[in-house]
Amino acid sequence: MYFRTGPESKRSALAFFILLTGLAALPLSAFAEPTPLPVTDARLRASDTGSEAGNWLSHGRGYAEQRFSPLDQIDTESIGRLGLAWSFDTDDRVALQTTPLVIDGVLYFTAGWSVLYAVDGATGEALWRYDPQVPREESYRFCCGFSNRGVAAFGSRLFLGTLDGRLIALDAKTGSVLWSRMTVPEGGSYSIQAAPRIAGGLVVIGAGGAEFTGTRGYVAAYHPETGEKAWHFWTIPGDPADGFENPWMERAAETWTGEWWTLGGGGTAWDSLAYDPELDLLYVGVGNGSPHNRKLRSPEGGDNLFLCSILALRPKTGEYVWHHQQVPAENWDYTATQHMILAEIQWDGVPRKVLLHAPKAGFFYIYDRETGELLSAEKYARKVTWASHYDLETGRPVEVPGQDFVDGTAMVYPTGMGAHNWHPMSYSPETGLVYIPAQHAGAPMKEEPIFRASPRHFSTGNDMDAGAHNAQFLQTMLRAGMKGSLLAWDPERQESVWEVDHTAMGNGGVLATAGNLVFQGLVDGDFAAFDARDGTERFRFETQNGIIGSPISYAVDEEQYVAIAAARGAGLTAVLGRQFEGEETPASGRLLVFRLDVSETLPPAVAYEIPAPPAMPDVDRETLAIGSRQYSELCARCHGTGAVSGGDIADLRHLSTATHARFEEIVLRGLYESIGMPRFDADLDRSQADAIHAYLIEQAHEDRKRREGNPAWRGVKQFFYDALAWIVF
Repeated sequence: MYFRTGPESKRSALAFFILLTGLAALPLSAFAEPTPLPVTDARLRASDTGSEAGNWLSHGRGYAEQRFSPLDQIDTESIGRLGLAWSFDTDDRVALQTTPLVIDGVLYFTAGWSVLYAVDGATGEALWRYDPQVPREESYRFCCGFSNRGVAAFGSRLFLGTLDGRLIALDAKTGSVLWSRMTVPEGGSYSIQAAPRIAGGLVVIGAGGAEFTGTRGYVAAYHPETGEKAWHFWTIPGDPADGFENPWMERAAETWTGEWWTLGGGGTAWDSLAYDPELDLLYVGVGNGSPHNRKLRSPEGGDNLFLCSILALRPKTGEYVWHHQQVPAENWDYTATQHMILAEIQWDGVPRKVLLHAPKAGFFYIYDRETGELLSAEKYARKVTWASHYDLETGRPVEVPGQDFVDGTAMVYPTGMGAHNWHPMSYSPETGLVYIPAQHAGAPMKEEPIFRASPRHFSTGNDMDAGAHNAQFLQTMLRAGMKGSLLAWDPERQESVWEVDHTAMGNGGVLATAGNLVFQGLVDGDFAAFDARDGTERFRFETQNGIIGSPISYAVDEEQYVAIAAARGAGLTAVLGRQFEGEETPASGRLLVFRLDVSETLPPAVAYEIPAPPAMPDVDRETLAIGSRQYSELCARCHGTGAVSGGDIADLRHLSTATHARFEEIVLRGLYESIGMPRFDADLDRSQADAIHAYLIEQAHEDRKRREGNPAWRGVKQFFYDALAWIVF
């Protein structure tokens, strides 16, 4: 099969028009800038049938969120001719989590701080750029970095959710702002990183922030023309004294105890949404509790609806239709916010409209998407310890005693980072397989010794302190215990078909194509493609930067392209990328676009120069332990576990002499607030800041010893650490 491009082939259409009207003497360049046509409900529906083959009109390509491209010019045979066509550098190195849109030859993608770019999909020429001016000094209230996952399109407008909680409508042709609405409630540490969705002609958006106190989850819908709010659905109940917004919140409140509303409760709808236009149902993934520790938020038990649930709502009104709670009384930072896919499969010999879901908890869920019936829940992760299985009659998991870490530390699989996190999976209707960017990791969990509720740092109720380990041991444990893979799962047979191991976890989203290929970017710096049928590697390209974003495929002038954004993240998963070893300075955030029979190259990578650390301060182990704990609470979510950064934010083991000298000004007096480093004088006194500084210097010396010590002795120690990690994991 060859593909035809429809409205996206603007240059060919314009050239033909010129010939017909006798204007052939005019240069084509006068008409060359691509012009996107309005995105209608009909076009969005057609994305799932293939007639919009050359476009990528919504976050998951179509309403069904399958992330399957019907283009097949690039296939298992021709991929040997695939090369870099062009690249586009952004303004900074902030992580790129974006899934681009392509509408009639124009490519739209988001970068750090919610900045939106429009470029020519064939050439990479910049068309316009929009910066919503997110206040950098408020970065302390943004949960998980400064990234954005994309935009929605409807009519001639684009819809952008910003880190600070705004929903902004822009003209798709010019990038001019048409309206802007603040969508998050006052107070609390809400933020938006997800792409909005279109459902029932409305723009739907939620928000994140359940790692902080004071956050109550919700999802809301807005009219695309005016920005007027159409409806608002809280995902968990608030203070009963204020009354309940609807009968569903009154019902949910019966599953909570204590005074949960004083801590917020959580349940943020921070990422995945899907829409079935035939059933007229909007599916919402609901997140974890706040605090994570269920004893703190609901001390006398209860399921805590609708935490960690799939909700089905009427998209025009927000009316509740059905729900299923995957993890009642969620306790491990498990969420149901991971990517959902709508498909039709054979079930018990008959076609069934299903919702497919592989979230953090490690089970692959299959639902009848009309009724909400749980058809299957089988383990897709290699190791799941929190529950043994699901009782399909009740729809509930059977928890394993002791894994709730009530009586001490428990080794729990998966970790709160999940067996699959926000990185989207894909489904091929041709192979019938779901392709999952899977993760395999366990971690010790225990209650936080002293719980502090603060709007300026994570208030989970679980101990987040990584401990003052030496760098070699910490990195070995992280590598040994945290693995990633690309997993092909057969939902009909409820089993794995093939799996490709990766060097680390936290890898990017997945694209499946009609060319029998599965594309995925890897956090260690490669962009790869695999045979969709058996996992054989067919393509690999060195990107000079880790990838956590998601690839797409589109066509312009009958040429198929594949695009991926490259720039790794920082924070708790930063240690899993190439910067782990400090080999190269990561490139700026960069969009890479590939097609057949081209061979552009990237600029040379720059060597990563590590400054010598200052002398170790004269402090005792207790001070270092204080510094480690404070670092874990306040700093690790951006700068990485053990101070090992992923590259887009400073690796604090490698600070310059000048930065060491200004450490107190930066941390306590906000010297770098304007570039996103918040001040912490509300949380730290000078002695605590000094303890963090001492801990970072110690980590710098440990890192230097690891890199420059006697190679033979390092090898002996590494063998010991590897053996210990093998025993533990």
